[in-house]
Amino acid sequence: MSSRMETKSYMVQMNGNGVCGKTTVNGKTLNENGVNRNGVHGNGVHHVNIKGALYPIKSKSRRQRWEVKPSEMANNTLNPIRAIVDGMKLTPNPEKPMIALSIGDPTVFGNLPTDGAVLQAMKDAIDSQKYNGYAPSVGYLQSRQAVANFYSCPEAPLEAEDVILTSGCSQAIDLAISVLCNPGDNILVPCPGFSLYKTLAVSMGIEVKLYNLLPEKSWEVDLQHMESLIDERTSCLIITNPSNPCGSVFNKKHLQEILKVASRHCVPILADEIYSDMVFPGCSSPSMASLSSDVPILSCGGLAKRWLVPGWRMGWILIHDRDDIFGTEIRQGLVKLSQRILGACSIVQGALEQILDSTPQSFYNNTIGFLKSNSEICFSELSSVPGLNPVMPSGAMYIMIGIDMDHFPDFKNDVDFTERLVTEQSVFCLPASVRRHHLSSHC
Repeated sequence: MSSRMETKSYMVQMNGNGVCGKTTVNGKTLNENGVNRNGVHGNGVHHVNIKGALYPIKSKSRRQRWEVKPSEMANNTLNPIRAIVDGMKLTPNPEKPMIALSIGDPTVFGNLPTDGAVLQAMKDAIDSQKYNGYAPSVGYLQSRQAVANFYSCPEAPLEAEDVILTSGCSQAIDLAISVLCNPGDNILVPCPGFSLYKTLAVSMGIEVKLYNLLPEKSWEVDLQHMESLIDERTSCLIITNPSNPCGSVFNKKHLQEILKVASRHCVPILADEIYSDMVFPGCSSPSMASLSSDVPILSCGGLAKRWLVPGWRMGWILIHDRDDIFGTEIRQGLVKLSQRILGACSIVQGALEQILDSTPQSFYNNTIGFLKSNSEICFSELSSVPGLNPVMPSGAMYIMIGIDMDHFPDFKNDVDFTERLVTEQSVFCLPASVRRHHLSSHC
């Protein structure tokens, strides 16, 4: 048999009993029972010849009609904010320009541009033509080392191997939840809190337990409530500091109290620190990792907020594990999960070291000063309105306003209030219906 014949495949003609009559399979003859002289069975099975070897292929049943359905993950994926907003009746006042205060994008109004040094770093990366190809799934080593150098401190040292670069902070959060949790586990999430945590967790079959933040204590964690929610299936505690959407900043003492709870119950922490260092003058808030003596922490951050470039999609996970509790397994898990897609934009990675090294302190100071002055204006003006009770923020880009419904008998809830605000004034804020009687707005 020629080499060309050996690579050819032959179809077995079948009737309801298997193989009918004498049929040739790879040049050999089958008898009426579907068995050739070499003992190769043909009953309901195709055989193909690949380079001289016989491989059986089971016959497949044919679907009678089209039936293409979305996956369980797709069905379970829901953005709570979109679910609320899409159901609202939003018709702006045509006589007033729309003021959208509902999205955490500092670039929307054009009054918070990034620094020239940040733009120059990107231009240099493009001009070098070194970063047009695929980067490693966890990021370029040099870029990871730059992030490690920027955030490393004696209390929480970092090396390049402790950094994974991601496509924005949202992917960092996704990877962190994915590596720590299995379906049926539960995670503890702040309330009010960032809706993405629930969106990601529920789509993976992970239960979300909401622990309360206390508006009368500038949105500190209700530690007793948080601790009461922990059980043997709690795989992760999420701490958002500075806070989206509350604008709160936890002090050192409060962070240490949170760490004590996590330590007592041996629960790792996912620290969402995308607003790290965006803290108003007079306040201070160290990273959670710098205060931890034993609790392992995955800290998620990125360029989006502090450098005012959310569309560049550059985030990172900082792995803090001084007692080797995560060990190699969690680290390898993060590497494997990062290989599902090819990670962060290579051009931004190429600019990352220059961005972190060259951005002047004056840029950070000016951004913080601008946000603080705006928050003071918002707080002052809103405080003068009967029935509105704003909570003065200490950082980030948000302010939460309590609504005393006794002063607004025509409104059923915060969604109704928000709809009327758009209809009458063309001002759109987000109703924080996850925590009743509170309305969230950007300052």
